Amino acid sequence: MSINKLKYVLQHADNALIMGHRISEWCGHGPILEQDIALTNTALDHLGQARSLYQYAADLYNGLPDAEKADFFSSPVFAGLQTPVTEDTLAYLRDGWDFRNVLLAEQGNGDWAYTIARSFLYDNYTVLLYTALQQSNDERLAAIAEKSLKEALYHRKWSSEWVIRLGDGTEESHARMKEAMEERWSFAGEMFIGSEADKAMLAEGAGADLEALKSQWSNRVNEVLTEATLDLQPADAWMQTGGKDGNHSEHLGYILAEMQYMQRAYPGMEW
Repeated sequence: MSINKLKYVLQHADNALIMGHRISEWCGHGPILEQDIALTNTALDHLGQARSLYQYAADLYNGLPDAEKADFFSSPVFAGLQTPVTEDTLAYLRDGWDFRNVLLAEQGNGDWAYTIARSFLYDNYTVLLYTALQQSNDERLAAIAEKSLKEALYHRKWSSEWVIRLGDGTEESHARMKEAMEERWSFAGEMFIGSEADKAMLAEGAGADLEALKSQWSNRVNEVLTEATLDLQPADAWMQTGGKDGNHSEHLGYILAEMQYMQRAYPGMEW
């Protein structure tokens, strides 16, 4: 088992977990009851995807030789850990620098338009990613992708409809959606910048070709933006990067402080 496979699975698990957590913050605060429920279900979908991927990552990590385990994570809690790693260990006991999610996922919710823009850009990516990973020669990864794709297709439909509804709505909703899309755009490019793990998994026939996905993603996103009467964003715009390498914005620290509090305060607690 290659170290890059573990890193690759963790990248996608972290994306799903952090995106799911961000969206879950809307629970009880949605603009209308129907959308409050829709967002809560979407958050649960992302968390379900994260669980499947973390379970796989835990099995991969536990199968490493002790020397490789000792060097893999920087978080102190993993030094001398005697029990096997589980999905909960990976979610609740890693520090920020061991997370590999893209920066887009951790950005704050902002107003409704900002949340929609973040989901729209990410959802269009995950549909293409899971479609490609169904052809992975890693059977477990392909199975996770097949299950996750059904959910991702609904997420893309939902967020795309909201981009159109706001962009082609009132003068105020158009202005807010335009502002949100322009701000979120600088975080979108990182999804298609290959990490060492992305490149290694592609070469092994287990990963997705991000360059190929990028052109499909751009076409789909531009179609929706055009229908929403929103400006097309520049393809060569400067993009924020670093998340895949463990370099995050200040937002991730606050997310982990809230999400990991109970497990950190009461180690090993179970329901």
